[in-house]
Amino acid sequence: MKNDEYDDVLEPPINFSMVEDGIFRSGFPQPSNFPFLKSLNLRSIIYLCPEPYPEENLEFLRSQNIRLLQFGIEGKTEPSVSILKDTILEALKILIDGRNHPVLIHCKRGKHRTGCLVGCLRKFQNWCLSSVFEEYQRFAGVKSRPTDLRFIAGFDIMLLKQCLYSIIYQYQGYGSNKRRLLYREENLQKPQTMKV
Repeated sequence: MKNDEYDDVLEPPINFSMVEDGIFRSGFPQPSNFPFLKSLNLRSIIYLCPEPYPEENLEFLRSQNIRLLQFGIEGKTEPSVSILKDTILEALKILIDGRNHPVLIHCKRGKHRTGCLVGCLRKFQNWCLSSVFEEYQRFAGVKSRPTDLRFIAGFDIMLLKQCLYSIIYQYQGYGSNKRRLLYREENLQKPQTMKV
């Protein structure tokens, strides 16, 4: 066997998985993962760590025209619930906007911060809490954090729905029943303006 045969092997980042059609999760991508990421045709990356993105990774993103959206959540310390709630809410707005898809969510290991964001997405998708926790624990393993599970359980998805006038799930045709996130403004009663 020649070594050239191994050049075609695509290596995903640690803890890589598909969350939903057009939404992926993983740990921090290494240069050896770039060919795999290229195959996903990513439009955006949601990076959940406060540390600067390495220059080598930035060069790859520029070469592939991938937008980097950074939401700096501390990993080792327990951030205040209000700061974490606000940060997760902002990241969710980006995540559910189909214009950003395909999108990769990642932190360092793809466990806790990524697990919190995906867990809140699952609540938005009306998953039962036991299934949300099961998915979180599948990626976090023995390092599962009770504080993360409490945060997910307490996250109020109505904040997101109110903020975006209701982002809804619709089934689109195209010969399949794939779920897509689309914007649609409901007939909400809006404040009336009066001339004075």
